[in-house]
Amino acid sequence: MKTNAARLLDEANIKYELKEYEVDPDDLTAETVAMKIGYPLEQVFKTLVARGDKHGVCMAVVPGNAQLDLKAIAQLSGDKKTEVVSLKEVQPLTGYVRGGVTALGGKKNYPVYVDETVYLFETISVSAGVRGTQILINPEDYIKATKATVGNISK
Repeated sequence: MKTNAARLLDEANIKYELKEYEVDPDDLTAETVAMKIGYPLEQVFKTLVARGDKHGVCMAVVPGNAQLDLKAIAQLSGDKKTEVVSLKEVQPLTGYVRGGVTALGGKKNYPVYVDETVYLFETISVSAGVRGTQILINPEDYIKATKATVGNISK
């Protein structure tokens, strides 16, 4: 299934692979996704939506085995304070449902911040924009496609 994220990568001539898996709507955790696609948890990156007090909405991409460091992303984004947006705001802001949020091909191009551990891998896994499909992609290509800033944003 081609998603907006996959189409965006196609247009940019970026190589990737789609990996589909069976979804349990009651368990959308990164741990479950990692197990189902056969990747280590730290190689499966989750996309969170945050809001800074000065610069507004942004996307934070962190490894599945980590949490977003709100102070670190605030510093990186030039905000004094940052918080994760409420679940009910995610779809209106991004166009994506929980478990399918991606920084690729969203409703609006928000600033993207990716944790520096992305460079530890030849391939990472990120959501393809729908539940049940992951994009396997080279980290450099992902950073290029999302125009991301890389920093230490996880704990």
